[in-house]
Amino acid sequence: MDRSTSSQPRRGRVPALSVRLRLLVLALAPLTVLMPLLLVLGMTRWTSDYDELLIANVESDLRIAEQYLARIMETTGDELTGVAESAEFGRVLAASGPALDSYLAEKREALELDFLYYLSEEATLGDASRWPVIVAALDGRPATEIDILSGADLAALPGLLDARARIPLIETEAAVPTEREVEDRGMVVHSAAPVLLDGHHGVLVGGILLNRNLQFIDTINALVYLNAVTGGERQGTATLFLDDVRVSTNVRLFEDVRALGTRVSAVVRQQVLGEGKTWLDRAFVVNDWYISGYLPLTDSFGERVGMLYVGFLEAPFAAEKRDAILWMLAAFVGVLVLSVPLFLTLARGIFAPLERITRTMQRVGRGDLSARYGDVGARDEIGQVAAHLDDLLGQVQDRDKRLRAWADELNQRVEERTAELREANAKLEETYRQLVMNEKLASIGEITAGVAHEINNPVAVIQGNVDVIRETLGDKAQPVKTELDLVDRQVARIDAMVGKLLQFARPGEFHAYEDSVSLGPLVEDCLLLVEHVLSKSAIRVETDFHEAPEVHVDPGEMQQVIINLVMNATQAMGQDGTLTLTLSAEDRDGRPGACLSVQDSGPGLSEGAMEAVFDPFFTTKQGEGTGLGLSISQTLVQRAGGLITATNAPEGGALFRVWLPAA
Repeated sequence: MDRSTSSQPRRGRVPALSVRLRLLVLALAPLTVLMPLLLVLGMTRWTSDYDELLIANVESDLRIAEQYLARIMETTGDELTGVAESAEFGRVLAASGPALDSYLAEKREALELDFLYYLSEEATLGDASRWPVIVAALDGRPATEIDILSGADLAALPGLLDARARIPLIETEAAVPTEREVEDRGMVVHSAAPVLLDGHHGVLVGGILLNRNLQFIDTINALVYLNAVTGGERQGTATLFLDDVRVSTNVRLFEDVRALGTRVSAVVRQQVLGEGKTWLDRAFVVNDWYISGYLPLTDSFGERVGMLYVGFLEAPFAAEKRDAILWMLAAFVGVLVLSVPLFLTLARGIFAPLERITRTMQRVGRGDLSARYGDVGARDEIGQVAAHLDDLLGQVQDRDKRLRAWADELNQRVEERTAELREANAKLEETYRQLVMNEKLASIGEITAGVAHEINNPVAVIQGNVDVIRETLGDKAQPVKTELDLVDRQVARIDAMVGKLLQFARPGEFHAYEDSVSLGPLVEDCLLLVEHVLSKSAIRVETDFHEAPEVHVDPGEMQQVIINLVMNATQAMGQDGTLTLTLSAEDRDGRPGACLSVQDSGPGLSEGAMEAVFDPFFTTKQGEGTGLGLSISQTLVQRAGGLITATNAPEGGALFRVWLPAA
């Protein structure tokens, strides 16, 4: 019984992931996939919250600056209203002349104003439609706004304010292109208070020029960034823009040079001045990135004329953020370094036994049923599976041994039965072949007997007529005696031939030859009989006769066998070759005898011809002969108790050997 096993996966099926790989994935996925993902999400969320916190801080700083500007404007308006309503100002107005100018100059310095002047009701007629703060004061309402005064307006005021407001523009990257080279306008805190004293009606006008007002901008910076409550370590800046030009700032162009005259970027200008929105984001300020806040400023006409800016340097916070990220990455790497070996050790305790089980099963798959897991060691679930596996493999091995024993026994029985069938089949084939041959020979015998009978009748008539002629002629038959003797001999020859045919056809009706014969002289006689055939070709005849016992055989039959073998050898060699006849004594199965060998130098016998050469009607010369010569020769030899065989000689050519038992 043939059995085969295979541990290879079936074709067409995708092999599943190994248990080891899945365990490694389960062990390392939280560390190598989930934790980095959570870390990235956490850092992203933390970075976003951190940036939002910075934006919230700058928004708070911007509100402080806005409140400070509003406070300045409110304080300026209140102080100006107090002067306008004071009795002292009424007495000065009554005196007028140099006393008024001196008083206003004194109050301007006391109130830290850049300009202060009085307009009577008659003098305000020309300015009533120009400045809304003055119009409001004429209506009895004090007003304070931010206004933009032209260079001519500033030149009309005392104190060289036009020169102080004049700022050369510096080309700034990313700003809106402009052909202007200087900013000569002035941004002022413009305040007006109504004067309603006895006999005097008018407006008291005062203001603060914000261009180059470093005290104003440094105070904002100090309030926002140097207060320990809000965080004094931030490197902050504050700026006042007239339109998009820095007219007052503590942003440094160089170490000791403030960036007056530089301009804001086009993006910030569009959002703040163009759209009126507050900018709260990072922005590039002169030469570095700042977390910035830009607040649009409107004048008394309601138009956006400038911006209030505060911001702090981004670099320290970016460094802190980078350090925090690096720290988190380092902590993650540290966790990996500490936890991965631990997880791998725990996982190895699981997949090492499983791999050992897999190797055991692979050995079993290769046919080694003695493979075992061995000492389990651990008593966990894997250990129980391994122990159970060894038990199952033991049972499989026992069953395999029994199956193999049954298979061997079955194979032996099959072989025995096959041998019996083969032997019976050989006997059947031999019997069938013998039956066929017997049937053929029986047919030949019947034909031969009929032919012999038919030949005997005319031969008897011929012989009788010859005798009648001889008796009738008497002495007169002497002249034809030779011819009549020849007829007698030929008739005797025909009679002998017919007798041979009848003896072949009905061997049981004839008695065996009683005398012994020496084969040497018999072979010599046969060579003389075929001399006429050999002389027609260049075939050489070699004889090697040794002393051999006499045999009991009919000389005529033996002569027929020898002539048949010699003629077949001559026909196989054609016109050239060597015919070798050897005679020697030879024992066979303990019986003495003589062996005659007939060997030619022809092509020899093919494998198929060697097996069928003695079959009746078998011939290699199609269209020539009947194929009965060797069959009859075999019959004659076997009848004498001998044996004839056909083989190929080692040096080439066919070799026929005739063995006959000694007489």
